[in-house]
Amino acid sequence: MNKLKAWYAGLQTREQRVVGIGAAVLGALILFAGIVWPLESAVSSAVKTRETRTDDLAWMRINAPEIQAGSATVSANTGEAPVVLVDRVGREAGLGNALRGTQPSGAGVRVQLEAAPFDTLVTWLASLDERYGLAIESISVDRAAKPGVVNANITFAPSKH
Repeated sequence: MNKLKAWYAGLQTREQRVVGIGAAVLGALILFAGIVWPLESAVSSAVKTRETRTDDLAWMRINAPEIQAGSATVSANTGEAPVVLVDRVGREAGLGNALRGTQPSGAGVRVQLEAAPFDTLVTWLASLDERYGLAIESISVDRAAKPGVVNANITFAPSKH
């Protein structure tokens, strides 16, 4: 530290000013980059998370009756053959273009889908199980060339619940 003081004392007044200003700028840069910037980023992230959770809570409060009613839903007895039911519900869900084959398989149904949107497929599967009592007995899913799209072979059987 004494060498640094001696070096600084050996500088001319103008050089001492430049070194002082440079040190102040460097200190401000370290303060900003090391403390203020990360702190601002963390606060911004916390605010976004809070807003998202507030929006989610508002949505849940609005949709609570529907969600509670849906959890108490018993399998609908439509009187349709399972093969007809699976085909109809698949088309209603938006999988009409993806359905390549629907055929009876014992008490259940075997379905082949090509280029089916994955999110739609998952919603359809849940609907068949929860509303109509058709559970997945076996499933094979492969991704298709396009992102978010899959090919699937599914066998449904009457649900045990």
